Amino acid sequence: MRVVAEGHDLMARPFIKWAGGKTQLLPELLRRLPAAFGRYHEPFIGSAALFFQLQAQGRLRDAVLSDTNPELIELYTVVRDAPEELIAALQEHAAHCLDREYYYAVRSWDRQPSWRQRAAVERAARMMFLNKTCFNGLHRVNRRGQFNVPFGRYAKPTVCDGANLRAASAALQDAELLVDDFAGVVGRAAAGDLVYFDPPYVPSSTTASFTAYTKHAFGAEQHERLAQVFRRLTERGCTVVLSNSATPLVQELYAGFPMTRVVARRAINREATKRGTVHELIVQSQLAQGHALEHTEVSQL
Repeated sequence: MRVVAEGHDLMARPFIKWAGGKTQLLPELLRRLPAAFGRYHEPFIGSAALFFQLQAQGRLRDAVLSDTNPELIELYTVVRDAPEELIAALQEHAAHCLDREYYYAVRSWDRQPSWRQRAAVERAARMMFLNKTCFNGLHRVNRRGQFNVPFGRYAKPTVCDGANLRAASAALQDAELLVDDFAGVVGRAAAGDLVYFDPPYVPSSTTASFTAYTKHAFGAEQHERLAQVFRRLTERGCTVVLSNSATPLVQELYAGFPMTRVVARRAINREATKRGTVHELIVQSQLAQGHALEHTEVSQL
């Protein structure tokens, strides 16, 4: 969907940074999707890059976007339902975008007893402010579910892009937003639907491990459950696409399904020398018509 704001035709794009976001991988994903499909399901919403692209192309009838991170789903809900209130709150935060002490004061909100009593717009604005000003745009929490990413170093971070938030709000109007485990899609998806899984990746090394998007880590057991869900949906007649790291575990879990190895570029690793080119896999429940598997290189930030 496109909206007109301030005389310009705008296409909604992701409004938050997300580790492993798929913006630059979109061409590879899009060419592996069927020309037509029923409902769209994305159980690991992240930055929702594929959703926004499909919406801009007019290919979505309706969509269900879900995640186990309640703060993330609350942010999307506020963007959809109260964009002007969110923009106003973000503009107040933006005035302090280079203030380290202000950052840590806002970060500490979820340590306070009154945290849950704050308005949804306040909580959503906090999440966006921290996302735009924290180190590398990471979203990481401790075992208590408290955000713990340190202050970042930016010359002039964009905390509030009002035009894009309004466009994103319009794009999300017909989307259902749920706090739910990825297996919940089994109860919603029907034959002909499209399901895209972009889970926390299987670590390619011990130093590359990062699964703390919520207080519950996403480990090997969860990846095995996900592979079972992938198969159940395929048997039902859904088109299922999944992104993950090119590791032996992923190749074993999805053995028998078409896979494409993608050479991507990642900017996040606890060791700076190991940031850069990585190998990832796109797994499909079936081949798109006329598409052959190949080795592809893309720049993925």
